[in-house]
Amino acid sequence: MFDTKPYEEKFNQIIGRFEEELKKVRTGRAHPSQLDGIKAEVYGVSLPLNQVASIAAPEAQMLQVTPFDPNNIQSITSAIRNDQSLGFNPSDDGHTIRIPVPALTEDRRKILVKQASEKVEEARIALRGVRQDALKDSKRKKDAKELSEDDLKRIEKDIDGNMLDANNKIDEIFLLKERDILKI
Repeated sequence: MFDTKPYEEKFNQIIGRFEEELKKVRTGRAHPSQLDGIKAEVYGVSLPLNQVASIAAPEAQMLQVTPFDPNNIQSITSAIRNDQSLGFNPSDDGHTIRIPVPALTEDRRKILVKQASEKVEEARIALRGVRQDALKDSKRKKDAKELSEDDLKRIEKDIDGNMLDANNKIDEIFLLKERDILKI
C-alpha cells in the first residue's frame, strides 16, 4: 500500500517555511525577527545577531539591540547598516543600539508585496516538486505491481487534494501578510 503521510508532512513543512520567510518581510512595525538574517563579525567568526546580542522592540517604530559584550557594538552596528535590503540606520550609545524603523512609503509597500508574492511562487514550486515525487513513487509502485490502477487513481486524487489544500493555505497566509503590509 502507498502511504501519503510523508508527502502531507512535506507539504506542511513547506507551508511552515513559507510562513517563516514572510515574517522576514517587514510591515512598518518593528519586530525582532527583522534582524534574523544578519550576521555580525565577532571574535573573528561570523555569528547570527541573536547569538551575540538580545533584540527587543520596545516601541512600534524602534528596535533595540543590546550586545552581550559591549566590545562588539561597532561590528554589530556595521553589520546592521551594511544590510541594504533592510534600509536601517542604527545608532549606538556605547551600550545599546537603537534602530528606528522608518514608516513605509506607498512605493516601498508595493515592493514589499512583490517580494512576498515571489516567496509565494517559491513555495508553490516546492509544493509541485513534492507532488511530482509522490506521483512518481506511486507510478513506480504500480509498475512493480504493488498497486492497482484504482489505487493509483485514488492516490493521485489524495495528493492533488493535499496540494490544493496547501495552495489555499499559502494564499490565505499571503493575503493576510499583504493586508498587513498595505495597512497604513
